[in-house]
Amino acid sequence: MIGRTSFDTPCHIAIEQSDEHFHAHVELEGDVAIYPGDSVHVHGAPIQIAFGERASFDRMATVTRAGPLTRAWTKIAAYFDFAELYEVSFNPGSLK
Repeated sequence: MIGRTSFDTPCHIAIEQSDEHFHAHVELEGDVAIYPGDSVHVHGAPIQIAFGERASFDRMATVTRAGPLTRAWTKIAAYFDFAELYEVSFNPGSLK
């Protein structure tokens, strides 16, 4: 696509699945900044861990930079998606 560039970089993956934590974090080596519209594809087979386990892996990832139009569209769309988070209503009075 026009305006898109890609590059490979090493990354570190930390996964935990327990009562206290449920997360999967990917850290790109070299403090690579990710901007709106960019995508990151981590290479390798899918990772599965059992409940109560924690694991970390080193893999390669491909970062694809968004072009100017995609970046602008992502920022606009994100604004409206964010607006959904703070649409709250309260009914006055008591429940019967």
